[in-house]
Amino acid sequence: MRPTVDFDPSRLARSLLRRSRQGALATLMASSGDPYCSLVNIASHADGSPILLISRLALHTRNLLADSRVSLMLDERAEGDPLEGARIMLAGRAEEAAGEAAKVLRRRYLNAHPTAEAFVEFRDFSFFRIHPSGAHLVAGFGRIVDLTPGQFLTEIGDAEGLLDAEQGAVEHMNQDHREAMNLYATKLLGADGADWRCTGCDPDGMDLQAGARTLRLDFPERVTSGVELRKMLVRLAAEARARA
Repeated sequence: MRPTVDFDPSRLARSLLRRSRQGALATLMASSGDPYCSLVNIASHADGSPILLISRLALHTRNLLADSRVSLMLDERAEGDPLEGARIMLAGRAEEAAGEAAKVLRRRYLNAHPTAEAFVEFRDFSFFRIHPSGAHLVAGFGRIVDLTPGQFLTEIGDAEGLLDAEQGAVEHMNQDHREAMNLYATKLLGADGADWRCTGCDPDGMDLQAGARTLRLDFPERVTSGVELRKMLVRLAAEARARA
């Protein structure tokens, strides 16, 4: 089915990946090869790929350790008929992280799920990252499209400076600039006022969260360093204040 001309599937897919905090994870039963589906909490890597924190006691973990092929369904959780909202089915392989890679996943996951701090040190829990091979996006009639990873993941190869500065920027915004966070949410994104906080930054934008609500603030152009990020956040705060 051909998408309508006003439809930007790549942007919508990226937004779903950034905003989703839960999803349905499908794995293959290690004993039989039958499909198995379970509910999991997720966060996103800087490139948008999903991060899982799962226990080896869980059946889905034993399954993917035997066969890393997985699929993950994410949806907008729209009010009313859930089939009216956009959803994406991501296919790929789940890879357990170790060393510095695990530290990166831990930081981003805990920013999105701070309550996981209570059990993240349990020995049976590990961080996994899903490396997508493709996605199927459904966003209504005439808005169904298959996407390659290059169409929905964020390029981070040129953004080492930004990634190094990200956590410091997140902590600084949350500690010293909560007013700006609320302005981004209410004036730039049209959300209700709340205790909005930053959960992550990447070259394409910023992720905001208040309780169970999540938002994606896209940057008007890519940023790849800490200096560029600071200038962008100051610029967006000025735009938000101008609309106040």
